[in-house]
Amino acid sequence: MLDALFRPKAVAVIGASSKELSIGNRIIKNLMDFGFKGAVYPINPKADEIRGLKAYPSILECPGEVDVVHMVIPAKFVPQAVEDCGKKGVKHIIINSGGFSETGPEGAAIEKDFLERAKTYGIRIFGPNCQGIINSDPEIRAYCNFTFTMPNPGYISIVALSGGVAEVIHQGFSEMGVGTRIYASNGNACDVTIPEIIQYLGQDSGTRVIVTYVEGLRDPANFMQTVREVAAKKPILAMKAGRTKEGAKAAASHTGGMAKEDMATDLIFKKAGVVDFRDEGELIQAAVAFASQPIPRGNRVGIITNTGGPAVIATDVLVGAGLTLPPLSEKTAAFLKERLYPEASVGNPVDVLATGTAAHYRACMDAMMEDDAFDCVFVNFVTPFFVDNESIAKEIVAVSQQQKKPIVCNLMTDRRQWTDVVRILQEGGVPCFSLPGAAARAMAALVRYHAIRNREPGEVPPFVDVDARTAREVLKKAAGTEGFLASEAVCEILGAYRIPVAPWRVAADAQAAVKAADAIGYPVVVKAEAPSIIHKSDMGGVALDLGDAESVRSAVEGMQRRLQAENLRFFVQKYLPKGLEVILGAKAEEGLGHIVMFGLGGIYVEIMKDVVFNLTPVTTAEAGEMLSGIKGKALLEGVRGQAGVDQKALQDLILRVSKLVSDLPEIEEMDLNPVIAYETGAFVADARIRIK
Repeated sequence: MLDALFRPKAVAVIGASSKELSIGNRIIKNLMDFGFKGAVYPINPKADEIRGLKAYPSILECPGEVDVVHMVIPAKFVPQAVEDCGKKGVKHIIINSGGFSETGPEGAAIEKDFLERAKTYGIRIFGPNCQGIINSDPEIRAYCNFTFTMPNPGYISIVALSGGVAEVIHQGFSEMGVGTRIYASNGNACDVTIPEIIQYLGQDSGTRVIVTYVEGLRDPANFMQTVREVAAKKPILAMKAGRTKEGAKAAASHTGGMAKEDMATDLIFKKAGVVDFRDEGELIQAAVAFASQPIPRGNRVGIITNTGGPAVIATDVLVGAGLTLPPLSEKTAAFLKERLYPEASVGNPVDVLATGTAAHYRACMDAMMEDDAFDCVFVNFVTPFFVDNESIAKEIVAVSQQQKKPIVCNLMTDRRQWTDVVRILQEGGVPCFSLPGAAARAMAALVRYHAIRNREPGEVPPFVDVDARTAREVLKKAAGTEGFLASEAVCEILGAYRIPVAPWRVAADAQAAVKAADAIGYPVVVKAEAPSIIHKSDMGGVALDLGDAESVRSAVEGMQRRLQAENLRFFVQKYLPKGLEVILGAKAEEGLGHIVMFGLGGIYVEIMKDVVFNLTPVTTAEAGEMLSGIKGKALLEGVRGQAGVDQKALQDLILRVSKLVSDLPEIEEMDLNPVIAYETGAFVADARIRIK
């Protein structure tokens, strides 16, 4: 339980200093300036008092119980200090100083030492090499941190490993005049983890929205499970760092090469129900909307404006994000025509004109709140000098506080002149943005969370018809194999999972290949198989569309002459007629299972890269989303007289691939490319599997 960390009754600072420009001094100053409700104990054996507070030579000499201790001392002194804290009965230690596992073996040994001592006494460690925590709750006012942003009480909580980014986000809220609730930056996170903190915030009634910044996930499975549980109750907004780094280098398969470095984190966010962002400004703006507004029931937005152009900009952003602008109902239109100026534009958007009054705005907002055609309301509000803007602001606040539907405001004003307007809206909890695009993106985030929370989860089919035992036996025989499995083994594994493969046989020479082709039926494909042959096509080891015995004989004999490989065999397979070529694949992801890929296949996969990904286990709903998620989805449905393909069969293939790699974690990478899809059915034409 982290309650004593975030709601301490007493805080001590080991390493407290009388030097103004020191962390040991700043933490005490912050606690005092922020109005911490509990006791503060500076610990310094060489000082009598620090900032007017009595200093103590040791934590053991503090007069009362201590919940949280800051340590701002060199790493080598930390283990003994932890021991002393244990004897004192301290519950939590925030280690602000560095010099531990991040520095090498010596620091790692020190870290191991203090962690063992902490565990002995039941102490939880926050950090090391971290900022600390802030709790703006008026009953607590804990600023156990050395940063400088003094927040007003609010409903947004921030959690991140990186103190620099966390403080940038925190400052962003401060600049907008928006308060925050809890702030936690835990640095190296040797004990208390981000998932633990998120779980705590999920239970905190004062936190309405959680903002997190991720640079890497040490335990991705635990992160996903925790975040999924919390995101079902309240929104989690997240941003991932490092998106400009190159992805996996020179991967041996298409799936491995196209699964970017940050792909796993993106998929964790998606599966867990997190609203993810690529820009810290958009994240901050969205959090402001979540902090005060209800979640919309759908994606239909009504726009009220007193100027034309910004409404057009907002409309473009909203529609581009998947929102719709339904027309006013006849009842709403008639109601507004009676109450607005005759020159006003009564539609969606409703333009009340620059001379629109508070009564006009109120009529529009009330009408849209009552009209079932709308799920949310977007307000453009420019502040002309010839109307009572303060009254308009008060009406926006009054409707917003009804909490019927979310309201977002694009406030276009000179904030230095219209200070009362800004104050009224801020104090009233109306999310206000200076630019129409920013306001529209904040509203789109609200709608996105609604869609995430209400999406169909689907189910993971049990597939009782698969033969996992046979597939495991094939892998067992291949134990010690380096790189990709032989085609024969691949097809046996796919067959065990009822994944349709074009008929095939293996031949040792030209005569056997002809016999195999006769049995399969022409035309056929012949592929050379040998441990030394990796890229068959590049080496002339593939022959397509062979229509008779002589073509097969000639192709095999030609490969024998060219390749001169030991243990050379020939994989003979039915050549499938033309259809739509797609790709399916999977790639192992440490701590998460596998990433499954689907997209357009064949020669286009590397050029177009029209693929989508999901984490195992893939549900029926997620498989359907993968089919509709590619840019070329129209090709699946049929275009310009060309028939569509069997999407049910493709969905079944995705689910079977997910089942296969879930059952067989030894599989490192798998490519089914191409899979030929027809109006009825889909068949694997070529497949590769690489095992660990």
